Amino acid sequence: MTAPLLNAENLTRDYRIGGGMFRASATLRAVAGASFTLSTGRTLAVVGESGCGKSTLARLVTMIEPPTSGRLNIAGTEITEAGAKELKQLRPTVQMVFQNPFASLNPRKKIGTILEEPLRINRRLSAAERREAARDMMAKVGLRPEFYGRYPHMFSGGQRQRIAIARALMLHPRIVVADEPVSALDVSIRAQVLNLLMDLQEEFDLAYLFISHDLSVVRHIADEVMVMYLGRPVEHGPKEVIFNRPHHPYTRVLLASTPAVDPAARSQRISVKGELPSPINPPPGCPFHKRCPFATPHCAAERPELRMVDGRLVACHYAETVGAETVEDEIAG
Repeated sequence: MTAPLLNAENLTRDYRIGGGMFRASATLRAVAGASFTLSTGRTLAVVGESGCGKSTLARLVTMIEPPTSGRLNIAGTEITEAGAKELKQLRPTVQMVFQNPFASLNPRKKIGTILEEPLRINRRLSAAERREAARDMMAKVGLRPEFYGRYPHMFSGGQRQRIAIARALMLHPRIVVADEPVSALDVSIRAQVLNLLMDLQEEFDLAYLFISHDLSVVRHIADEVMVMYLGRPVEHGPKEVIFNRPHHPYTRVLLASTPAVDPAARSQRISVKGELPSPINPPPGCPFHKRCPFATPHCAAERPELRMVDGRLVACHYAETVGAETVEDEIAG
């Protein structure tokens, strides 16, 4: 068995929040101990509500920001120990597709220039070679040759995201981090872009770290799913296992919030009370215990660690009970 292309161990990322005359400074822990692996040709989806640390994790993997602690090995290089020269050589290995194609493309540059720019910075190619590479990539993402000399404002949202995907692939990376890549698109266009991503993954043998809050999208594209809450992974395993038999109460809440056509499914909605706690002052014990219908005093006193339960990792003291079929009605009530 080949080694994973990416291996993260207990990654954390802290931000110092400055104080003022009447307020002390504080530390915001955006990512609090994330561990996972990613192999060639596979897709790991990271899901959770806003503020759970998904986008911060994306910035760590793309080396935009360094982790505060933990280890991150990409393609055999330990980036937490790498110097500036090593990081510069490694960055083309990991590229990113951003959420908003209307904001991620320079409106003053033509499409051909946007696609050639990564090659101009990172490769020693002639102008003719860069132009040919850009046109080839345009064809692979379904863009017509005449688009080469046009500006981003002349395209629809779906076409702009195809341009953004083409730009991410110009350096032939091994890992692509897709941060909510279809959430800004019309529903009718999302499936086309997702299918394109899957086709490109097969053609270029890519590994995807797919950031999303839309579980219907995740179910379509992911191989594995990591559910995060308040900066921590709370459930992590194969897609089929997570969707069919979730064992963490928060995972059940996320799945229940997905729109359903079946009236029976809608009648089994799971609701939680309260808002997402502040990451500056997280609650003691399990970070979900104040909103969890299964919480006990033990949950408030001791934070559960990830452990293997029924084919997945789950951070819940009562994972076996939560995962039992007989508990569904209790949650719904």
